[in-house]
Amino acid sequence: MNYEVVTLKEKIIVGLSAVTSNSDPKMTEIIGGLWEKLYYEGINESIKNKVNEYAIGLYSDYQGESYCVTAGNEVSKAENKGLAVKVIPAGKYAKFSVHGNMETAVAESWEEIWKMDLDRSFTGDFEEYLNSDPENADIDIYIALK
Repeated sequence: MNYEVVTLKEKIIVGLSAVTSNSDPKMTEIIGGLWEKLYYEGINESIKNKVNEYAIGLYSDYQGESYCVTAGNEVSKAENKGLAVKVIPAGKYAKFSVHGNMETAVAESWEEIWKMDLDRSFTGDFEEYLNSDPENADIDIYIALK
């Protein structure tokens, strides 16, 4: 799987968060539930100061096998009460560009990424959904590097 190394500025993310792990039998349900609430309960429309309309799926606060998942948007300033605020640190990232079915393409890409020998920092990995077409999605996956 090909990738390019990019340097990113810090990003502020506002959205909904939950803790899970890859071994959690409810992982898919937990992550899917965040996205469902974000879009079907109108939370996405309520996020203030969006930088763009790209949805962000952030994986942060790694502790052993567990991590925090946040579904939301990048904002210029966090001004929403009751929503999670997370920071994607500035730094070096491996950027993977993925195209296809929103769920299966991302899941298959993560399976490959987990097998790769990347010098990961585990400070904040994320998916950026560049469009909202479920069957022909364009997604960039960023893996934080040391």
